[in-house]
Amino acid sequence: MELRHLRYALALSEHHHFGRAAAALGIQQPPLSQQIKALESELGVRLFDRTGHGVHPTPAGQAFLSRARQVLHQLDLAGRDAADADRGHTGALAVGFLGTALAAVLPEVLTAFRTRWPRVRLELTEQSSVRQVEGLLDGSLDAGFICGPVPGAARRQLVTVPLARESLVAALPADHPLATEKSLPVTSLRKEPLILSSRRNETAAFDAAFAVCRTAGFEPDIAHEADNLHTLLGLVACGLGVGLGPAGMHRFRHVGVTLLPLAPATPGLHFHLAHRADDAGAVLRNFRRTVIHAHR
Repeated sequence: MELRHLRYALALSEHHHFGRAAAALGIQQPPLSQQIKALESELGVRLFDRTGHGVHPTPAGQAFLSRARQVLHQLDLAGRDAADADRGHTGALAVGFLGTALAAVLPEVLTAFRTRWPRVRLELTEQSSVRQVEGLLDGSLDAGFICGPVPGAARRQLVTVPLARESLVAALPADHPLATEKSLPVTSLRKEPLILSSRRNETAAFDAAFAVCRTAGFEPDIAHEADNLHTLLGLVACGLGVGLGPAGMHRFRHVGVTLLPLAPATPGLHFHLAHRADDAGAVLRNFRRTVIHAHR
């Protein structure tokens, strides 16, 4: 049995006449009659009654035709699904992100992407930049929003798209004597215990804060290293030190913390979209285009 046999039987049931069915199919009548007979022989049942008033399905034929319609419908859907997947209209995308990206980058991007490609499943995970790079390399992530450049060992395997630059700001306990100032001189951090992003998880953010202090002529007194910005702000709120992090921390509005710009202003941190260089998938391509369009 072949798919053409199903189409032949359905055409015959629709036209009730071998000649008209053959014409609709674009074939001659004798081959159509032969194929229907061969199909009935294979199934071991009579599918059609041939009478002077036309050709009509038997009860067995009606049962067969019902299933035949389902098979052809599913085949049509399979073709559509394949075309949709090839265009990136369906599928899944695993995306890592930093906490700052959730407030600054993702809302606009995700809204635009889900509006245009609603059948793509987005799997979002908040992770450090280092963990995102690891996930991109091992295939557990398809894209990531990271801080700083990709480590040298991974640069041949990953592609980055620059998105934004944010300056460093100081996070002070709300009752700190300097919390009422409009800006905070970097030199005033000389005697403060500092809370920085983790050297291991957010190397670029740690290095930037460390460099700010050294440029001002002192070695930072690092009291704590925080795995994420939520933790950094929480430690500051507990009065355990002054934090240094990206200006995007303003979006978190943490109770008990005052954020001040540094003087002089810092060069800032670079944020990127990263993905594997060899990933040519349509879903990723559509996601990348959405991100770039959102940040023009």
